[in-house]
Amino acid sequence: MRLLLASAALLAAGVGAVAAQDAVRTGPAAPELAEGKAVYAHWCAPCHAAEPSLPGTMSLAAKYDGSDIPAALEDRTDLSAPVIGVFVRNGVAWMPPFRPTEISDAELAQLSAYLTAPLEDRGAHTPLLADEMVQLHGGSSE
Repeated sequence: MRLLLASAALLAAGVGAVAAQDAVRTGPAAPELAEGKAVYAHWCAPCHAAEPSLPGTMSLAAKYDGSDIPAALEDRTDLSAPVIGVFVRNGVAWMPPFRPTEISDAELAQLSAYLTAPLEDRGAHTPLLADEMVQLHGGSSE
């Protein structure tokens, strides 16, 4: 029974990761934030993007229910670089810690710069166009 539940959880996490690819799509960030945005998209968005079914987003939605703090990390304005560093290096609850061989100290600094920048510098959320969705999912738009 445990194996069945673990398999179901892994499958659900995999489905959430696919959904995150669409949810993480935002408009262009300020040029100095591009590297941090790429780190976020690779390491954070699969669990923390603006998709309510993702595990990190669901967890933060439950934690901050009834407050004005957004569940999606990319939409938060209350994070500081030291706090981001603690969570990335130590993990919390179900979130694993990330070693410097996974997210380097330089990448962590870039990620922190991105997540602490003003929202307007991070790029507005924009929907994917039909041809972008086809391309994202490996098809041809022609």
